[in-house]
Amino acid sequence: MSQLLELIQNQHPFNLLTEEQCNRLFQHSSIKDYKKNQFIIHEDQDNPGIYFLVHGLAKNVMHRSNGKQLSLRFYYPGELIGIMVMLTSEDLRFSVEALEDSKVLAFNRNTFLEVMNQNQSFSKLMLDGISQLMKSLYQEIKYKDQDEDEQKNLFKRRVKEFMEAPVTIRPEQSLMDAVRLMEEESVGGLIVTDASNDLMGVLSFMDVFKAYKDGNFSCTVAQYMSTEPYVVTQTDFIFDGVSYLKNVPNGIIPVVNKQRTIGVLRQTSFLNMQDSVYFDLRHQISTATNFEQVKQLSPRYNKTFQQFVQTLLDEQMYAYDVTELISSYNDELHKQIIHLAEDAMVQAGYGTPPINYCFIVMGSEGRKEQAFSTDQDNGLILADYTHLSEEDQLQIDTYFKRFGEKINDMLDQCGFPYCTGNIMAREPKWRQSLSSWYETITHWINKKDAEEIRDFTIFIDFRPITGDFSLAYSLRDFLTERMQRSLNLHQLLMKDTLRFRVPVQPFGRIQGTGKQRELNLKKSAIMQIVNAVRIYAIKHGIDEVHTIKRLDKLKQNERFHPRDVENAKLALHRLLKLRLEINLEQLRNDVPLSNNYSLLQTSKQERKAVREALMIAKRLQQVLEISYNRNRVV
Repeated sequence: MSQLLELIQNQHPFNLLTEEQCNRLFQHSSIKDYKKNQFIIHEDQDNPGIYFLVHGLAKNVMHRSNGKQLSLRFYYPGELIGIMVMLTSEDLRFSVEALEDSKVLAFNRNTFLEVMNQNQSFSKLMLDGISQLMKSLYQEIKYKDQDEDEQKNLFKRRVKEFMEAPVTIRPEQSLMDAVRLMEEESVGGLIVTDASNDLMGVLSFMDVFKAYKDGNFSCTVAQYMSTEPYVVTQTDFIFDGVSYLKNVPNGIIPVVNKQRTIGVLRQTSFLNMQDSVYFDLRHQISTATNFEQVKQLSPRYNKTFQQFVQTLLDEQMYAYDVTELISSYNDELHKQIIHLAEDAMVQAGYGTPPINYCFIVMGSEGRKEQAFSTDQDNGLILADYTHLSEEDQLQIDTYFKRFGEKINDMLDQCGFPYCTGNIMAREPKWRQSLSSWYETITHWINKKDAEEIRDFTIFIDFRPITGDFSLAYSLRDFLTERMQRSLNLHQLLMKDTLRFRVPVQPFGRIQGTGKQRELNLKKSAIMQIVNAVRIYAIKHGIDEVHTIKRLDKLKQNERFHPRDVENAKLALHRLLKLRLEINLEQLRNDVPLSNNYSLLQTSKQERKAVREALMIAKRLQQVLEISYNRNRVV
């Protein structure tokens, strides 16, 4: 108990109190435990107390006159419960319910009020918290309305809005069966699946026409189907599908969840879609025949793409959606570079890949949160090959070492600099077989080395780009299960992210460095939000890697309150928007790219927006800190 009290006394906001005030406040406090679904405060309770949440999760509920309840917010470790209930009108009735087993430090209500009256800084902080909640309600309504107006924007819409039910056929069925099915369903193509509905390929009417020209209608679907179709997922932006179908008008696109087919896109799905230069750029990437063509299309060197991104920002598109679009564009660049690297390996006498592989990206590209100022974070998952002869193993090692080097070299020339930490496919540590990756993950989770943890943090957000995706899916399942079970890992990740403090003081003054009072937007702000959300996602077994999708899952699973999710999204939008605008300005002026933001060269309104975003990031970090310290003493 004494250790816990000492810990809490040193936490904000209690560190604002004098020693005498602190002793008086804690003298009559007590530890209380509440089980899941128990009320910490009930609406009918007279003079409810003030509580400090040591660990657990609680929900504030407002009871409305129509009998319905409105969830206002969640309470996380390190937060005070009961201030809003105490300071609002008796006409407003609130309850606070434990969403999981929780431990609180209960304060005497009258003593708490006396201390508030005596300490203006402490009192101001309490009142500012209530004010901030009301402000967040306004911001939520404001951006919700704006979002509804923007739903017609092509770059805000997802595949699931347009996909149709798939018409499927088995590979062993005859081509005549396929023709009859196309006629019955009035479709120009079929999705070929196995008995488990896993994708095997697609059969378009052009494939049927080829069989007709060959005079071969007694064959099976398997003989003429396309076995490596272009695929999308239901959560992808629709531009991924439009870009492909614009240039392959007779094509059909399976919509998959891992390997399972759940829908289909065809050109008729987009009858009223607007045109965009973006689709033309993506098509130019996919049809590029040499490296110089690809290089000229990279975001770093292509002025048309840069202007396109600027237009999206000017049209008030959410910046986290813009970074997802940039990342999808970069995916196309990566795929074409890998294709060119395979061709180069053949020309150099190495031949084709000796075993299956999956190329993965990590870090911001893995999360689909990439700006213009970024380096490489990538790797390779190889199919297991230790059962082969030593000669074959040596050949495989040699092939993929050189293959990784070619890919990394071309990416560097395209404006994706080599990773200073050597997190690249050319390095043995980041180029392993599936079984070897399993062993590496187990080692990372069990080891307490700080550098290993930082590497692991980047790896967690991996995503497959091209190759055998089943290798990446197997690795993701293995990783998610083991991360959720390892409480020691949660603590190490929290300790690592707390190394970098959000540079904002308790009353909102931003701490810049140097004569220009510069702030590194990525290290000092964006990554604090990303890291905090990642840790919560790991804790609750969420396998998404995109920060926004992680937030949505945390809200869906009632781990984050909807308003806290909206605040985190808003903060991320503001910080990413500023980062993109800084990068675009640097590209226009042909100066080195960086994430540094000068507090002296900005408007008062912009500084205010940055300050609010930093305060949200700081709150996320404080919740993590109290959770980390609590687990060391409780």
